[in-house]
Amino acid sequence: MDQTVEQMVRTRMHGLYLSRRCEDLQQLSHELLGLHCWFHRNVVFSTLIRGADLMGWKSALTKTWLYRGTLHGVVYEDLPELLALHTGSSYLEQHFGKARVEEFAEKALWLMEDGVYSRAEMRRILADEYDARTIDAMLSPWGGVFVHLARQGKVAFRDMTSRDFDMIDAEPIHTMDEVLPGLLERYFTAYGPATTADAAWFFGLSKECKKQVDSMELDGLSRLEYGKHIYYYKEPTAAMGEIPPLTLLSGFDPLIVSYTDRSAVLPPEHKSKVILKSGICNPTIAVNGQVAGIWNIKKREPTVEFFTSQPLRIQKAALDMVDEIRWRTAHL
Repeated sequence: MDQTVEQMVRTRMHGLYLSRRCEDLQQLSHELLGLHCWFHRNVVFSTLIRGADLMGWKSALTKTWLYRGTLHGVVYEDLPELLALHTGSSYLEQHFGKARVEEFAEKALWLMEDGVYSRAEMRRILADEYDARTIDAMLSPWGGVFVHLARQGKVAFRDMTSRDFDMIDAEPIHTMDEVLPGLLERYFTAYGPATTADAAWFFGLSKECKKQVDSMELDGLSRLEYGKHIYYYKEPTAAMGEIPPLTLLSGFDPLIVSYTDRSAVLPPEHKSKVILKSGICNPTIAVNGQVAGIWNIKKREPTVEFFTSQPLRIQKAALDMVDEIRWRTAHL
């Protein structure tokens, strides 16, 4: 591995708690700006891999849609700041108009006030008021009107494993321009070294906002140049460990999905085995900081598949690590 790339991976793994422990789940989610949870078990995997306690994990974080339209487990108090990045119109408005979407959203809120939390029950109650096309779109299993309300900080999933929703009070109180500098510093502190393009990708910023990020001074951050790009990061305050010889990474792990260029940890020849055409990112195994295989728990059994031949001690150690995850999640 190139010396500069090795430095980048080492610093990233430190910031992302892959070469040290973070014992508190809420601290972990706060510092990493949320934990990706398209599949909620990835939050469990990511938490255990990074050393945090799972006690009360289903309600310790709030599951909702954040940047790039992805679901994250977030510290509730962080929501107003994080949601301020994307307070624009809903995609539903393009098909139904703003007034129609707001009308349906208000009815969804009224129903939740009356104790109705599931899409199925709302579909039954509202079936006589709206045509099938409207119902299907507004109550879509992909989010529908709940994405619209979630972006306003008005609803979120009832807990990390639930498919039902509840009302919350986390509406943004600042503008995007006000929160962006602080969020960028948090991003580069946890995810750096990273480029401004990485940050814009991570937060799902528009082209106009990307230009705004590029024009910022980013004072207080260290920087290094590599491959004609400038990478920003915060000098660690704690002693930085070495790259672990063997590391489990969760599905959609921050070390993989948080950068525009993933080649520092994911060799291009193995990308299609890790990030599927459907967009799903598999749980992986890194050997000396480089993704070298995938792992999973299938039918309550640990599975490990390396892309190339590995020494028996590496194979056994990886299987033991996955088996420990299996054992610690068996009761969930």
